[in-house]
Amino acid sequence: MNFNLITLFPEFFDSPLSHGLMSKAVEKGIVSFNTVNPRDYAVDKHKSVDDRPYGGGPGMVMFLDPIARSLDSVGIKPVVQGGCGKGKRLLMLSPKGRPLTQKLATELAGEEELTLVCGRYEGIDARFEEIFPVETVSVGDFVLNGGEAGALCLIEAVARLLPDFMGHSESGTEESFSSGLLEYPHYTRPAEYEGLKVPEILSSGNHALIEEWRKKRSLDETLDSRPELLSEADGLKREDVHYLRSIPRKRLGKHLSMALVHYPVLNKFGEKAAVSLTNLDIHDMSRVSRSYSLAGMYAVTPIEDQKKLADRIISHWTSGPGSKTNPDRAAALAKVSVMDSLIDVVEHIESGTGKKPILVTTSARGAGNVTPRQVREMLYDNPVLLVFGTGHGLAPEILEMATGCLRPLRFMDGYNHLSVRSAVAITVDRLLGDAW
Repeated sequence: MNFNLITLFPEFFDSPLSHGLMSKAVEKGIVSFNTVNPRDYAVDKHKSVDDRPYGGGPGMVMFLDPIARSLDSVGIKPVVQGGCGKGKRLLMLSPKGRPLTQKLATELAGEEELTLVCGRYEGIDARFEEIFPVETVSVGDFVLNGGEAGALCLIEAVARLLPDFMGHSESGTEESFSSGLLEYPHYTRPAEYEGLKVPEILSSGNHALIEEWRKKRSLDETLDSRPELLSEADGLKREDVHYLRSIPRKRLGKHLSMALVHYPVLNKFGEKAAVSLTNLDIHDMSRVSRSYSLAGMYAVTPIEDQKKLADRIISHWTSGPGSKTNPDRAAALAKVSVMDSLIDVVEHIESGTGKKPILVTTSARGAGNVTPRQVREMLYDNPVLLVFGTGHGLAPEILEMATGCLRPLRFMDGYNHLSVRSAVAITVDRLLGDAW
């Protein structure tokens, strides 16, 4: 495979591409590299490649013409003139691009030639993407000085998948992300170091047991370090799922409680009112609470008839006839408590955890000032109380108690009117996901 590197700093690649397996792959003809400097195609006497941006602002923007001439030198033309042509692919490293994953690396490894454009400064004139058949690729949600470091990541991820690059054909398929999981731990001599011994199973000679041990350790590592990968991992078998269920987990849900407020809320006229407590809300929200291992669910109402109804529903399933006919429902309803006010809920959580919970409200209106990621960060060290309203939203005095409001589920769409039960299920899943 040939890599064309369009870069203002060709020397950036000299050392990384001339050492280790990469240098051996070059010697064997598995990969080749061609660096092209747009400065060599600048037309003025100063060899200028950038200028100030239209509209003002900091930094410089790269000219399009030197880039276009550089691409022409490697056989890539504007779309109207034929574009990349067969067997070629044009990529630009950019924060907005498709994430560089093992799947994408595998896809790119099937190409004959890749051309990588490395931007610098504030980037390349935006018309570049309109004129050329370029695909953008991102190596992560962070900012680099230029595309060269990202290009090196892409080159190595792709090249090591080429035939004969690794030396052992299985090396590339057994490593992290090849199956969607992190890799198992490796050991070598000595058998003991500072009191730490290599697991005996690895010296047993029983390859079936070794393979089983490695699969379990791979599952352990993934669950511990990157649990979000598990929901998309390829080839998880039934026994793998059973094993994962048996592992004690760092469940963020244990720090999350939710409350459904029936008073004070707003009616359709914007007036403070009370809304009826319903059997369905209690059942469905409690099942979500149990499914995601939440700390608890609270129904908030000061109205005596509603409290009696809630208590009757809960006791039927937790200690009455329902507990015998449906133990799963009993486990869910055991998560529910009925409180007169949100202040009572806060005090109840604080008495049990030793910390006052962070209140985060929800709403179907507005932009919200708290994201799901921020709530997950709160949950690592603090109890969080997620507050849902009935009727037409929470009353102002409830909103004033909160640290902030979670961004609405469909905040970019005009219609955002889910039932509270649906909103609860979707919100909790976005916060915790399958692996939390």
